[in-house]
Amino acid sequence: MTYVLAAAGICPPGPSAPGWIAIDDGLIVEVGSGAAPAGAVDAGSALLAPGFIDLQVNGVDDVDFASAGADGWRRAGRAQLEDGVTSYCPTLVTAPLDEYPPALDRVVAARADAEDQTLPAILGVHLEGPFLGGAPGAHPVDLVRPADCEWLRSLLATFPNVVTIVTLAPEADPGFAATRLLDEYGVTVALGHSTATYETACAAADAGARLVTHLFNGMGLLHHREPGLAGAALDDERLTPTLIADLVHVHTAALRVAIRHKHNVGLVTDRVATTGLRVTEDGGARLADGTLAGSTLSMARAVQNTVGLAVPVERAVEMAATIPADALGLTDRGRIAPDMRADLVALDPESLAVRAVWLGGEPVVGSLESG
Repeated sequence: MTYVLAAAGICPPGPSAPGWIAIDDGLIVEVGSGAAPAGAVDAGSALLAPGFIDLQVNGVDDVDFASAGADGWRRAGRAQLEDGVTSYCPTLVTAPLDEYPPALDRVVAARADAEDQTLPAILGVHLEGPFLGGAPGAHPVDLVRPADCEWLRSLLATFPNVVTIVTLAPEADPGFAATRLLDEYGVTVALGHSTATYETACAAADAGARLVTHLFNGMGLLHHREPGLAGAALDDERLTPTLIADLVHVHTAALRVAIRHKHNVGLVTDRVATTGLRVTEDGGARLADGTLAGSTLSMARAVQNTVGLAVPVERAVEMAATIPADALGLTDRGRIAPDMRADLVALDPESLAVRAVWLGGEPVVGSLESG
């Protein structure tokens, strides 16, 4: 049965004009502007946007996705829903090779449970490591290793359609055999934690790499004579860089430069479980030696911070929903358009705080203003 959701703004195209969304059987079937049809559910002054998609989230609060049980996955999923995230890629960082299969078993169970419990969709795992290079950051250097195609092939065969993204360093994949293998399996290759040259990064793109993990972090410096991975991320249109917009990982000036220069740049949280880490006043999660180990950022806050840089709200929403969907080749979410999943978030027009969230057209968070 079709029902209509109306609001003071639909984003995109932007916050200024009222509009409405017709939903049937979990999908958007029509989008209109101006006055809504009679009987529409009124979201009042809210700005309706597509649900956010987080491509890199390691954990939430005390829940680490590498070891979480069913209750932890549910709590983390609920917390993300409340921040507007309707789909995500749980991220597993560098670990011994024999620890990945049990972790992926838990992901498979959590993915099925998320569908039963009306929680954000688990799009697939993001393996950030262990095939990293000269900029390991908080990853344990004793576990970083060259790419192992035989291990990857076995893992992907054992867990079909479970691994969605693999972050690796080009210098850990000489000849790009692992990059090509992953691309053949339909896994999105992200370049990161690397001191690769500009030329090497572009050669990795030739081999099939399409993402760059947390631009400016975990990579060599952008230099005018040696632009490196950061320069390739900004220059090569095949590469979609992601940004951690917590205002800790990247200076505001660098955020603005990237957003203004490159259209296909997306937002990620790189959120981590904070147990055992030192959370500083700026919200950074750090190891004892001060190394940034991730963030405490929510995707809603990332959008708010991005708009605070004088970026239009529709651009920030695109970076949190549309561009991540495009980066994974998803054609059923990330936009407010016919035939898309009715995964939606209602934002306060002033603060951009999350007021309500829908999954497949069903309200799961918050309440609406009266018409």
